[in-house]
Amino acid sequence: MNFTASLALTLPELILSVGAIALLMVAAYRGDRSTRMVSWGAVALLAAAALSLIGPAGHGGLAFDGLYHADRFAAFAKLLIYIAAAISVIIAPNFFARNGALRAEYPILILLSSVGMGMMASAGDLLTLYIGLELQSLSGYVLASFMRRDTRSAEAGLKYFVLGALASGILLYGISLIYGFTGTTQFDGIATALTGDLSTGELFGMVFVFAGIAFKISAVPFHMWTPDVYEGAPTPVTAFFASAPKVAAMALMIRVAVEAMGPATDAWRQIVIFSALASTILGGVAAINQTNVKRLLAYSSINNVGFALFGLAAGTPDGVAATLTYMAVYVAMTLGSFLCVLQMRTPDGEPIETIASLSGLSRTRPLLALALATFMFSLAGIPPLFGFWPKFLVFDALVAIGMWPLAMIGIATSVIGAYYYLKIVKTMYFDEPAAEYGPSASRIEGGLIALSALTVSPFGYLAIGPLGVASGAAAQALFLR
Repeated sequence: MNFTASLALTLPELILSVGAIALLMVAAYRGDRSTRMVSWGAVALLAAAALSLIGPAGHGGLAFDGLYHADRFAAFAKLLIYIAAAISVIIAPNFFARNGALRAEYPILILLSSVGMGMMASAGDLLTLYIGLELQSLSGYVLASFMRRDTRSAEAGLKYFVLGALASGILLYGISLIYGFTGTTQFDGIATALTGDLSTGELFGMVFVFAGIAFKISAVPFHMWTPDVYEGAPTPVTAFFASAPKVAAMALMIRVAVEAMGPATDAWRQIVIFSALASTILGGVAAINQTNVKRLLAYSSINNVGFALFGLAAGTPDGVAATLTYMAVYVAMTLGSFLCVLQMRTPDGEPIETIASLSGLSRTRPLLALALATFMFSLAGIPPLFGFWPKFLVFDALVAIGMWPLAMIGIATSVIGAYYYLKIVKTMYFDEPAAEYGPSASRIEGGLIALSALTVSPFGYLAIGPLGVASGAAAQALFLR
């Protein structure tokens, strides 16, 4: 394939890269007064990148001699990434304007991070994997500390940077081991080299690579950064961290597991099972005594990542499709939850993050309480809300290959998480009202909350057919190579 054809397959990344540079020039010349214009320009670029997936960029095959994969799997992940990134851009200006931190660089950083996440989803080589991951991470470090005068935000950025650097070192060491013992960094070549018995070096390389990626999805035992960063980062940034990078890292882990290390499924499955069980247990237990709603949602994200990993542990097309479906529903539930957190502020506009402030919300803001209760029940996987369906799919994939004991343990651990979700609902509906929140200042935020709540409500089951077809086609794209 010639260079021009390869460029055509990377059209989403080209649109975002060139667009981000153009918007950066606008921000440089017009300053922060151009923030809202730049933000809507970024949303338009994300929409254009998503539309470009309809063409060869969504199913065109290999580009740059196998370094980049433009297939339905990457297209599915990128669509979720772009939706989450766009919402994170839309909700930011009002938040930062109230806190005196309105900056035109924010949407540009989101765009550059999205370029990296797109490369992660399309990686066909360990070097492409690393470049994409670092591009996403470098933007993330700045975003976490975006409110420079806020001590918590600066601390969050520093912690994310230090621990992210450690994870990058672990990942690079794993990549060097894989290259040293297989002689290649391309996924197809690694898969060929891993056929047969694994050497000790290959096994250690696999462990380190999975450990480095596990940091990005905040899976146990590499979750330690998540609660502090989620609490300290500005809420729009936290909403972004909890959605788009999670999808990108999960897509990357799936692609590495299936395409690069498919012949060694029995080896990496043990790593994934341990991480899945540990994440669901710790994510449930550690959240019980939390008093800050953003920290609670951080442990919720750890818990949900564990359930998504159960689908990967199956190692089958159905299991991968179940994980992709889980991530799609998870994005809607998580973004909806953080949109509700954005509504938690005093009449003067100061953010409030304590769970106690939700007391009696059903009597002071009944619609907001109903929406947040919908997200909590859905995150807990309680039927008939749509959050139940992806949990059913990942456990069904395990049962289908005879791993029913693991499915039973997973179902049992879901009960732990249900406790703290129900605690929030109880606080809103049965406790005495706390001080009333200030009125909502954005119809866009209210509309996004309503749309997210509708998506995870029983009406979401209407999407089972199209979502199942899309996730199934995406999964098959990996297994048909």
